[in-house]
Amino acid sequence: MSPVPTEDAYDRIRMRQWSEGRARSAGIERRDLLKLIAAASAAVPLASVAAPARAADGLPGVVKPLPPELFTLRGTNAETNFAALRGTGPLTPADRFFVRNHTATPLIDRAAWRLTVWGDGLRGGPVEFALTDLLELPAVTRTAFVECAGNGRSFFTSQQGQAVGGTAWTLGAIGTARWRGVRLADVLRRAGTGRHAVDVLPRGLDAEVVTDGVNLGRVRRPLPVAKALEDVLLAYEMNGEPLPPDHGSPVRLIVPSWVGIASIKWVGDIEVSAEPLLTPWNTGLYRLFGPGHPPEGSAPLTRQTLKSAFELAPGAAFPVHRRAPLTGRSWSGGAPVRTVEVSTDEGVRWRKARLRDEPRAASWVRWTADWVPRERGPAVLLARATDRSGRTQPVATAHNTQGYLFDAVVRHPVVVN
Repeated sequence: MSPVPTEDAYDRIRMRQWSEGRARSAGIERRDLLKLIAAASAAVPLASVAAPARAADGLPGVVKPLPPELFTLRGTNAETNFAALRGTGPLTPADRFFVRNHTATPLIDRAAWRLTVWGDGLRGGPVEFALTDLLELPAVTRTAFVECAGNGRSFFTSQQGQAVGGTAWTLGAIGTARWRGVRLADVLRRAGTGRHAVDVLPRGLDAEVVTDGVNLGRVRRPLPVAKALEDVLLAYEMNGEPLPPDHGSPVRLIVPSWVGIASIKWVGDIEVSAEPLLTPWNTGLYRLFGPGHPPEGSAPLTRQTLKSAFELAPGAAFPVHRRAPLTGRSWSGGAPVRTVEVSTDEGVRWRKARLRDEPRAASWVRWTADWVPRERGPAVLLARATDRSGRTQPVATAHNTQGYLFDAVVRHPVVVN
């Protein structure tokens, strides 16, 4: 196969092809993509920053229970309450893994499920795989987080006073699991991917998405063939069990370190294309719009950013003059986390937290730091991470209208009694 471009080079190429109209719109009219981009360039204030949706035991379109001690409901989605992760270990149990649905969770018969690989990037015609066919291929296990690109979005408004649109996540739109499945590369090679292939487009089996009267079709987002052949997994197990319905059963993609939209759930077909592909999920959605970005938006989002979160409920109470362990997690899509620092005095002094896990790419590390509060009253806890690339969480994140990739230090309010 001929040399393939790096991620950065691929993004630059796609930006140029999109602006020149040389990329094919897969399943949607180009005029509708242009409407979507125009809408994305205007920030819509979040409706639920001040009063997030109340958690309940269930949500229409979601199969598993969503008890209020574990989740906060946000539209069709369920955000994990970070305090519920305390003591759970490095893997997120399926019962408290966040749910990101564009429509509703489909219930798919595993025995009847088929994956069709097709397109003009193949050397021959379409190839079909049953789940039993995947189980006969060499199995691979990877521990990796899946994180929504909008995780932390609400802090653009609550901390930085900036209007953004989208689901008002705090920091709970992430989960880490041990995924087992087969390499996407093995499936693509079995299907006969040719040297002329440039894009790979997985499509989900959930319902078509309709927004502002425009049918966007089923959720789908192209991957450069280089990424598809590198480390992407077609997963059929999560933490040693078959994938639960809400998390992609029977088979989903896992694209390590990339924004969650790339890890398509309920995969039903994969188009292998000899020409660049565009969908709503890499044009009007999942690009950066606003000041400092081109009118057509940034390059499509790929790698996740750097974040830290305390395993505490907002407003948690601490007794004065008593030693208390502060625990949390930090993660980065760019490189393994190197250090984590904690401040209990508004950032005047920082001290290193103790890492509880060996830092690894595409995963998070748990950490702990002791605190002895000296005064009663409100207080703010801060945590910031530095990864092995040298990147440290900033004080503020550059604004974009859809609130993606928030990476600034988050202020966590508590009370000392």
